[in-house]
Amino acid sequence: MDLHNYLRALRQRWWVVLATVMVALGAAGLVTVRAAPQYASEVTFFVTSPSQGVTDAYQGGLFLQQRVKSYVDLLTSDRLAQTLAAEEQIGLTADEVRGRIAARVEADTVLLSATVTDGDQARALKLTEALAAHFVKLVQTIETPPGAKDAPIKIEVVGGPRLNAEPVSPRPVRNLTLAGLFGLVLGAGLSVLRGLTDTTFRDGEALQQATSAPLLGAIPYDGQARSDPLIVGSAAQSARAEAMRKLRTNLRFVDAQQPARVIAVTSAVQAEGKSTLACNLAITLAEAGWQVLLVDADLRRPRVATYLGLKSGAGLTDVLIGEVAVEDVLQPWGDKSLLVLPGGSVPPNPSELLGSKAMADLLLSLRELTDIVIIDTPPLLAFTDGVVVAVQADGALLVARQGKTPSAQTAAAAQALHAVAARVLGCVLNMSKENKVDVDQYKAYRRGAPVDAPVVPPTDRAEVSEPAQFPPDAIGVRVPADTEELSRVPR
Repeated sequence: MDLHNYLRALRQRWWVVLATVMVALGAAGLVTVRAAPQYASEVTFFVTSPSQGVTDAYQGGLFLQQRVKSYVDLLTSDRLAQTLAAEEQIGLTADEVRGRIAARVEADTVLLSATVTDGDQARALKLTEALAAHFVKLVQTIETPPGAKDAPIKIEVVGGPRLNAEPVSPRPVRNLTLAGLFGLVLGAGLSVLRGLTDTTFRDGEALQQATSAPLLGAIPYDGQARSDPLIVGSAAQSARAEAMRKLRTNLRFVDAQQPARVIAVTSAVQAEGKSTLACNLAITLAEAGWQVLLVDADLRRPRVATYLGLKSGAGLTDVLIGEVAVEDVLQPWGDKSLLVLPGGSVPPNPSELLGSKAMADLLLSLRELTDIVIIDTPPLLAFTDGVVVAVQADGALLVARQGKTPSAQTAAAAQALHAVAARVLGCVLNMSKENKVDVDQYKAYRRGAPVDAPVVPPTDRAEVSEPAQFPPDAIGVRVPADTEELSRVPR
């Protein structure tokens, strides 16, 4: 994973970084607010040797520096703590006194500093004053040899006792800064780790590499699609609908030498949106003027009729077993040139029915009945039904959902199609993340459309112009003779 991939992982999961920073700042703020303020009082000692025995200044300095190091432990010793605890004005136990004292030696000097921290300002100062007085006495007592009058070491207070007016703890600025940095590093680490372990598709380039097929479209995620899956009504002017039109255009030119008229729409696993895409693709093709037939060949979980609001009684299953003629179960949809063949009854042997001679004969007859046949099939990895249908079709359209479908599963689905020499027309990245720039441009362009542009009501289209006439009956070359590709004039 190179630097570019790291940066892309951070950009794609910026919300993880933001969330961890906010959580860290919130936790630090809560701790800071609830923490009791602590005040510090300091005192500084100077250690010298008035003894005549130490005549060499350099050796005397080294002797004092070594001696001062032991005084650090003496400042927090039980003996000094018990002496200070005996003071009535202190009101603390020896352990509490010892826990409030911190000592340090200034590097390469004979200066010794002691800091007393307490939640009570007055007590912190009193404890420091008592510490200064008793520590000097303690050192003199310890360092005075038996029978001698004076000690070879002398300690003097050269700074303090001094109380800091501002609390030393908590420190809001420092706490929030450290928390923010911690959250930023943690969030970046989690984002990169998720990127390293995420095997789902994040862009169309990865999908193309996994399937070895061209990317024909990227359908953006639309929160309204769950309740309104079809691109009709107000949804016909959405970015999702425009992406479907781009898919329609790309399908026309995917292979002009071998145009596909029977297209199987499939996916690797369930919940990738293939059935919805099949319905919307059929609607989009019908809007452009083709006679389209949508076949629900997902005989295990037929949903096309439900999505389109049609009757789900007799259908493909009943046609294949010879109970009804296909003309009797075809249902027109809307005012467009779209016919629908529902799935019908759920059979016990879907794979055998779809791979039967009856299915092959049916597809041959449907070619003559309509211009384009769109077939919704089951997921490839769960059942063999999709492969059986794809072999009989002119080509398959493989759908993968961004951020959900593992790349290994989609690659396996593409390999299953290639293994039986099924033609893969291309792949579609479904429910993809919208490019904000493209969406803004799309909305801005729509808002900037001339207000006096002629608008043809859908119900009056047939009265406004004659049906468009098309050259050869193949999706790869069907271009209206006197209109643009995006024309929605029905035949």
